[in-house]
Amino acid sequence: MNNIRYVYFLGIGGIGMSALARWFLVNGYEVAGYDRTATALTNALQQEGMAIHFEEDVEQIPAHFRENRDETLIIYTPAVPKTHQEYIYLTEHGFTLQKRSQVLGLLAGRMTTVAIAGTHGKTTTSSMVAHILKDSGVNCAAFLGGITQNYGTNFLLNEPTDDLSKVICVVEADEFDRSFLTLFPQVAIVTSTDADHLDIYGDHNAVLDSFSAFVGQIKPDGTLFMKRGLALADRTPATVYEYALDAGSFYSKNLRIENACFVFDIVYPQGVIENIALQMPGFHNVENAVAAAAAALQVGVAPEQIRQALGNYKGVKRRFEYILKSKNVIFIDDYAHHPAEVFAFLSSLKALYPERKVTAIFQPHLFSRTRDFADEFAKSLSLADRVILLDIYPARELPIEGVSADLIFKSILSENKVQCTKADLPDLLRNEPPELVATIGAGDIDQMIPVLRNLFETNQ
Repeated sequence: MNNIRYVYFLGIGGIGMSALARWFLVNGYEVAGYDRTATALTNALQQEGMAIHFEEDVEQIPAHFRENRDETLIIYTPAVPKTHQEYIYLTEHGFTLQKRSQVLGLLAGRMTTVAIAGTHGKTTTSSMVAHILKDSGVNCAAFLGGITQNYGTNFLLNEPTDDLSKVICVVEADEFDRSFLTLFPQVAIVTSTDADHLDIYGDHNAVLDSFSAFVGQIKPDGTLFMKRGLALADRTPATVYEYALDAGSFYSKNLRIENACFVFDIVYPQGVIENIALQMPGFHNVENAVAAAAAALQVGVAPEQIRQALGNYKGVKRRFEYILKSKNVIFIDDYAHHPAEVFAFLSSLKALYPERKVTAIFQPHLFSRTRDFADEFAKSLSLADRVILLDIYPARELPIEGVSADLIFKSILSENKVQCTKADLPDLLRNEPPELVATIGAGDIDQMIPVLRNLFETNQ
C-alpha cells in the first residue's frame, strides 16, 4: 500500500465498491473505474473527481494507470466475469488485483472493527451503529451497503489520528462470495443466517458454515451480539449475547406506534434506555436498533447518547423510504429481496397503516433466488391487499429454463393480483389509484420511482 498512487475499480458503481473508492479518493489516491451502466451513484462519484467509463475498453483505463503498473492497485468485484476484456488485460499484464473484500479487510484490520453480518438487516443495522457513533462524537469510519439519509453517503471518514487502532471502523460484513471472511472484528453483530445466495453456496448448510467461520474470527476478547435462536454461540471465542425484539439479554419493551413512529424502550443487562422514537418504522427496524444499541454500549457510548442518536436517525435510502406522503396516497420504497425481508416489511406497513389497503409492487431479484424461494415469496406477498408482480431482474445471472415470475404469481393468495411490465406499470396504477403503495426489490425497480411519484402527485 505504501507504493500505491493509483487505484482502479472494476465495478466501481457497486454500493460496497463505491465506499472503498471514496476512502481512497479522500486519502489522496487517484481513483478511476469501470461499470456496466451509469447510475446516480456513478454520477456522484464522477462529480467527486473519479474518471469512470461504461464500456469494456482497455484504452479508457487512464494511460498513467496502465503505464505505472507497480503503483496501481486494481480492486474488482466478483460480479465482474473473468471474460471481461479489462480484467483479462490487467491479469495478463501483471497488475495487482484484489477483491473488494480483501482490501476492506486490510483497511479495517488497522482499526478497531465493529462488523455487522446477516442475510438481511445488516445494512440498516450497520448504518445505525455508524450514526450512533458519529452523532455521539466517536472517531469512526464506516463502510456501508446503503446510502444513509443522515449523511447522503455510504462512507464515513474518520478524523486524522496517529493511532488508527483507536478509530472504530464500522463495516457491513457481506456473506456474498464469503467476503466477510477477510474481517477479524472486535465486536460483531449477526442479524440472520437464513438461506440465501444459494447460487454461490449451494445449500443452507454451506451458508451456516460460512457464518460459523465468520464468528470464529472475532477476537478472543471480543463480543458477539447474535439474534436470539441462531446456532453460533459455540462457534466463537468471543463473549456472546443474544438480542431480539422481545427477548434475550438486549430487547425492546413498551413498543407502541405514535404519529407513524415506533416508540419503545431498550432493555440491556445494566439498565433501560427509555422512550426511543424511531423515525424509520418497522418491527424489524426496532430489532435492528436493539442490536445497534448493544454494539454502541459495548464500545463505550452513553445510553442517553444512544437514545438521542436513534431519535434523529433518518434511515437508509431504499429501506422503508417514504417517497410521497399525502392525504390520498402514501408511497414507500424498500430494497427487500428475500422472503423474510418482504414479510417483515409488509407486516410493519400494515401495522403502521391498518386503515389503508396495501398495494405491493414486487420485482424478483435473480433467477436462482426466484427458483429457490418462489413459494416463500408468494406467502410473504400475500400479506398485501393487491400485488403487482414484475418480471425477474437478472442482475449477474443468465436465464434459467423454466424459471420466471410465474413461479411466484401462481401461489400468491391475494385476490387482487396481476403481472405487469415496468413499461405498463404507470397506466395500471393510473386506472386503479392506490392509497398505500410500496415498490419492493433490489433490481432496477427504483428507476420507476420518479415516474410513479409524478403520477401520484398529478392525480392529487
